[in-house]
Amino acid sequence: MDVPAIRPAVTELRLSSFAGHRGRVLPLGPVTLLAGPSGSGKSTALRAYEALARLGAGATLGEVFPDPVGCVPEDASRDARGRRGFRIGCTADGPEGPVRLDVAVQADPELRIAGERLTARGRTLLSTALRDPGRPRVQAAWHTAGDSRVTRAPFPGDLLGTALLPLRVAGTTHGQRQVLAAAEQVVVALRSVFPCDPRPDGMRAPVAPGDGRLRRGCGNLAAVLHRTRHECARRHARLASVARAGCAGPVGEVGVEELADGTVRAVLDRGGASGAGPARATPLGRLGDGELRFLALALVLLTGPGVLAVDQAAEVPRALQSLTVLAGNLDHALDTAQLGTLLALAASVCAEGHLRLVGEVGEAAAAREVRGVTVVDLVR
Repeated sequence: MDVPAIRPAVTELRLSSFAGHRGRVLPLGPVTLLAGPSGSGKSTALRAYEALARLGAGATLGEVFPDPVGCVPEDASRDARGRRGFRIGCTADGPEGPVRLDVAVQADPELRIAGERLTARGRTLLSTALRDPGRPRVQAAWHTAGDSRVTRAPFPGDLLGTALLPLRVAGTTHGQRQVLAAAEQVVVALRSVFPCDPRPDGMRAPVAPGDGRLRRGCGNLAAVLHRTRHECARRHARLASVARAGCAGPVGEVGVEELADGTVRAVLDRGGASGAGPARATPLGRLGDGELRFLALALVLLTGPGVLAVDQAAEVPRALQSLTVLAGNLDHALDTAQLGTLLALAASVCAEGHLRLVGEVGEAAAAREVRGVTVVDLVR
C-alpha cells in the first residue's frame, strides 16, 4: 500500500495543446531533466509549468500570458465562433492522493478561461465553463455532498478557479472539505516554484547588500552569500566543497568582500585548499561563464525559500511544503564534470524531500549516469 506524500508536489505536467506540444504527458520526479535537441519544446514545457504556478498564486491570465496567441498550436483551427486556444494541466500528489487540474484557455479573439476541471479519486470536484462569451465570467460548479450535491456560482474569467475555492467554499460538509483539501494541495504544490536561469553577465559586478533573497538571474549572488555565509555555516561549507569540484584552481572558501562604497563582491579564497603558495582571493567576476552558472545553481540547491525570491503559502508550515526549482538551460556553459557534480548534488538534496528540480538539457548522457535523476526525452 502506497503511503501518501506529506509535501504536495507536481508529479505530472500535461501539455494537451500548447505551442508545439499536443497530447504530451511529462512525468516529474524529485530531479527531472527534459532532454532533447533545439526545437523539441523543452523551454516551452517549463514555460507551461511556470504559467500554472503563477495562476495558482493568483496572477491573472493577462499577467501570465502576455502573448497568448503564441501559446496556440500553429495548426489549431478556429471553432464556429472564430475562437482558438490552448490546454494545459498537471497532477499534484500529496496527502489527498493524486489531484488533477486541467485548464482550457481561450487566446483569440480575447484572452479568458474557457474551462477548468479539478478531479480526485475519480470525482469531479470543480468544473467551470464559458456559458456566455459576452460576459467576463465563467459558470463554476463544485462538489458539496450536502442538501445540494453541487453548488454553482459565477467566477472571474481571468483567474484560476481552483485558487479561488478557499475563498468561496465554507467547508461545512464532508464534500466541501474534500474540495478544499484538493484545491489547497494543488495550490501549495504549484505556487512553491523558483524559476532560475543564472546570467553570468549580471553576476560580475559588485552589488548592494539588499535583502539577501536570490533573484531569477542570480545577479545578486554576492549579496546572498553575504547573508548566508553566517546564517548556515554547514551549508556554506558544503558550497565551498562543491566549488572545489567545479571551479579551476584551488578553492579554500567562497567568501565575500565588503568594498569601500558599501557594495559587496563574492570571491574565491585561493591557497587554503592545498596549503601551497600565498593565500589570495579571486573575484567571481574573473571566472568563466560556466563556473559562475555552476556556483549560482549550487547555491540555489543548497538554500531554500527563505533565501530564494519565491512566495510560498504563508498559512502552510514549511515542513509541509516542497520548493520546485525550474532551471532553464541547465547545462548551458557547463562542462561534463560540472554538470555531473551539480546533478549529484541535486539528487542528494532532493532526496530529502523539501526541494525538487525540473531542468532542461540538450544532451543527457551524463545525467543518465546519476542515480536519482529522471530523464524525459523530447523529440521534435
